[in-house]
Amino acid sequence: MRRLDAIGIGFGVFLTGGLAYLVLRLAGLDNLEAGIWSQVLLVGGLIGWLLTYLFRAVSHKMTYHQQREQYEEAYFQKRLEELSPEELAKIQAEIEQEKGSQV
Repeated sequence: MRRLDAIGIGFGVFLTGGLAYLVLRLAGLDNLEAGIWSQVLLVGGLIGWLLTYLFRAVSHKMTYHQQREQYEEAYFQKRLEELSPEELAKIQAEIEQEKGSQV
């Protein structure tokens, strides 16, 4: 995320809080109640976002993890394609031998 993106998100949250305050004022709440409820909404949204972030981090659904898995798959696929048929046969024989020893 670029610095400009972070500033934009912060500004968006600021505007959302102000908009919630104005809507609550128009709904008939006084200054204090509208301020409290707009803060409750913003903190609730923050906690909700934090929970989704933690879920994605724990379940490895983050962009970084996905990019790393794709890179590793592409790397190993390229390495496999570069192997000669003799090297590939040797590796397959080793795998079969390991499978046989594990059973």
